[in-house]
Amino acid sequence: MAATAQLERTEDGWTGVQPDAAWREEVRRLVDEHDAVLLAHNYQLPEIQDIADHTGDSLALSRIAASSSKSTIVFCGVHFMAETAKILSPDKRVLIPDARAGCSLADSITGEQLREWKAEHPGAVVVSYVNTTADVKAETDICCTSSNAVDVVASIPADREVLFCPDQFLGAHVRRVTGRDNVHVWAGECHVHAGINGPELADRAAANPDADLFIHPECGCATSALYLAGEGAVAAEKVKILSTGDMLTAARETKARSVLVATEVGMLHQLRKAAPEIDFQAVNDRASCRYMKMITPSALLRCLRDEADEVFVDADTAARARASVQRMIEIGQPGGAE
Repeated sequence: MAATAQLERTEDGWTGVQPDAAWREEVRRLVDEHDAVLLAHNYQLPEIQDIADHTGDSLALSRIAASSSKSTIVFCGVHFMAETAKILSPDKRVLIPDARAGCSLADSITGEQLREWKAEHPGAVVVSYVNTTADVKAETDICCTSSNAVDVVASIPADREVLFCPDQFLGAHVRRVTGRDNVHVWAGECHVHAGINGPELADRAAANPDADLFIHPECGCATSALYLAGEGAVAAEKVKILSTGDMLTAARETKARSVLVATEVGMLHQLRKAAPEIDFQAVNDRASCRYMKMITPSALLRCLRDEADEVFVDADTAARARASVQRMIEIGQPGGAE
């Protein structure tokens, strides 16, 4: 029974409990007991997604949490996401089931590195992807999401330099679409998305010529997808560069019978729920984030039982970071975070 499970801490996350009916009942009981809202990112394990009050991308979830009447936020995702929830809900308690769940993309730039980069480009406007730490957001002028990054950069006067961080593939996408050569891009990446490469995409597309291609702009294969379309190897209308939130919208609208998906494999669960009649397949079925998967059923139960691990952001950092997120929202169409 979940109520008496003996939990064990391992390098890959907490273990010791099965996500059975007893676990689900105990989790929901504890969520109610703690006056909590339970959030799960699209890349979480299916059983975590299915028990959550809300599933989605990190910014959408943080905004839902901010508008919730609940006093506690339990964020099943990686650490920067829980930080973002705390930034937008400073008066609420925020818990993450395993504080060790980091992010290779968020860790690819620090606040200190960003300060040094800004010093090299005085007067430049800093645009940071929301997949960054609170310290980086605090040094940022305007945050962006994968779905509105182009709009955010386009809102900046054409003669102003832009420092875009931390994702080099999203940055390249922004430069390509805006045509601006004064956008400087930080050389960061998500190791999972970067590992979905062009040759792999080309092989899968050739083997599935009728499939639509849903490509996340963080992926190493995004440029290859556009190249394939430009060369006529894939019909241009089949190549869709999309955030995770936009993938769900596209899944409900596509006329294709099969879709190849280039993003973290956890996204397939929500896509298949949204359009069960379509055959969704991963371009790379090994594209699984070990940090996302550290939020196990055992970790969630431990978090709720022990009220661990709480996430804190100091008031000054939170206020500065909140301002950069708010400026993005004021531009309009904040869209999905990933």
